[in-house]
Amino acid sequence: MAVYALTGFSLVSLLSFGYLSWDWMKPSLVADVATDPVEKSLPPAFARPPHIVFILTDDQGYHDVGYHGSDIQTPTLDRLAAEGVKLENYYIQPICTPSRSQLITGRYQIHTGLQHSIIRPRQPNCLPLDQVTLPQKLQEAGYSTHMVGKWHLGFYKKECLPTRRGFDTFLGSLTGNVDYYTYDNCDGPGVCGYDLHEGEDVAWDQSGKYSTFLYTQRVSKILASHSPKEPIFIYVAFQAVHTPLQSPKEYIYRYRSMGNVARRKYAAMVTCMDEAVKNITWALKKYGYYDNSVIVFSTDNGGQTFSGGSNWPLRGRKGTYWEGGVRGIGFVHSPLIKRKRRTSWALVHITDWYPTLVSLARGNLSNVPGLDGYNVWPAISEGKESPRTEILHNIDPLYNHAKYGSLEDGFGIWNTAVQASIRVGEWKLLTGDPGYSDWIPPQTLTNFPGSWWNLERLTDGLRKSVWLFNITADPYERYDLSDQRPDVVRTLLMRLVHYNRTAIPVRYPAENPRAHPDFNGGAWGPWASEEDGDEWEGGGEPLKSRNKKKKCKICKLRSFFRKLNTRLMSNRI
Repeated sequence: MAVYALTGFSLVSLLSFGYLSWDWMKPSLVADVATDPVEKSLPPAFARPPHIVFILTDDQGYHDVGYHGSDIQTPTLDRLAAEGVKLENYYIQPICTPSRSQLITGRYQIHTGLQHSIIRPRQPNCLPLDQVTLPQKLQEAGYSTHMVGKWHLGFYKKECLPTRRGFDTFLGSLTGNVDYYTYDNCDGPGVCGYDLHEGEDVAWDQSGKYSTFLYTQRVSKILASHSPKEPIFIYVAFQAVHTPLQSPKEYIYRYRSMGNVARRKYAAMVTCMDEAVKNITWALKKYGYYDNSVIVFSTDNGGQTFSGGSNWPLRGRKGTYWEGGVRGIGFVHSPLIKRKRRTSWALVHITDWYPTLVSLARGNLSNVPGLDGYNVWPAISEGKESPRTEILHNIDPLYNHAKYGSLEDGFGIWNTAVQASIRVGEWKLLTGDPGYSDWIPPQTLTNFPGSWWNLERLTDGLRKSVWLFNITADPYERYDLSDQRPDVVRTLLMRLVHYNRTAIPVRYPAENPRAHPDFNGGAWGPWASEEDGDEWEGGGEPLKSRNKKKKCKICKLRSFFRKLNTRLMSNRI
């Protein structure tokens, strides 16, 4: 049996921190905290609901943090994690919308209808309006709630916007990816628009400011204008480090010796984001929040390996159900943690933050039955056993069915052509097509594209539709045990059957031509009126698989609007 050497890389840099960087040891960090005599007379920390800052990064790979052996400099994340609790058995979803929806609702995708792909800019779709969101529960508990950054949970109606879903304020983008300076986003040739919003208005005046800096400055402004005597929740959903790969030059210069250009730009963006987290932490201390605060850091999915990210030594990448797509970087930093400076192997999933944070806020969970998340604060703070024993990674009935899957391969109880994945205890099962399955070492050696794919390529899974791993003993998914343990396969398939019975129909409607930014002043934003009905059609089958004639009509309508738009533009010129 081959032995694989799993190695990390590290670089030591003597370069000082760049733009918007402050010193952790500034006297003001101590002097500015709790100097008000009224503040000093308040009960000890945690006698009051804590301030909560949830930081979510975009497309940051599992390997791309210093404490995982990366060649990328992340001194702030390393320090915060070292002083808090590192979550090394922490799971997220493989792409953007699913992770965000599960964070905000505490429910699996199959229970919100968002189990397929992402919400695209022109789809009449959003986080279901009947879901009570995390910020709404925190508002009920007396919190001021603020969001800064990427939403990506739909916006076709105003009711879908962050400010209608529980946030008092919002500054950020509504779609999945925008230019870091111009905030333009194109959803196909000629379908481009501006996407930076302040509340429910387009923030035209903020164009030109690098988003990581802009969002960090906004967080500092929120903290400066709020009273630390009142609880606050800030959801910071950085655009970084999603494509396009854009970074201020001073950060790229630090990685000038890194041969791979994409990796170099990506590394610069990660380090810039790390300094942004440092500045947020500094602001918490400066304005008197830190001693009664909880900082949660999480990635949203695995890194995109052909855009500079690395999930080494895990298998797979963003968009897959291999560990490289769903195992995330996560940690909690707080003076309120009872057992600090340790690594936790408690099983935690992104749905768990909803009940955990609402419980910390002393909110009421009795009126939100059916959550898929658990309160994991005792496991994080005190080192107790996690209440979670299994994770449904997903069941996606619309994803391309595996060519070699069948009901027969699933013991007559599950069609193994369907893309699905579940973890129960130490076992992980995948069916259908889990996605790109290679192991890709860090891409640091050269600028030549061929060496980018210096990988271990799998050749024995081309005719398979079922995989089973003991993920505790084999976290890199190298040894498929599906043939040796059919009893375990059958047990986990039964769990998939159980979950599938609770799933609601997929929400994945056809794109609507009314969403074109040209019909909204050149910006992405709501296009359906409040009087318009829900354009998603319920029922037993998803919209994507039905009504092909209707799709043709929509295509003709799109063509009409494109021609009309061309004429309007030519008249304008």
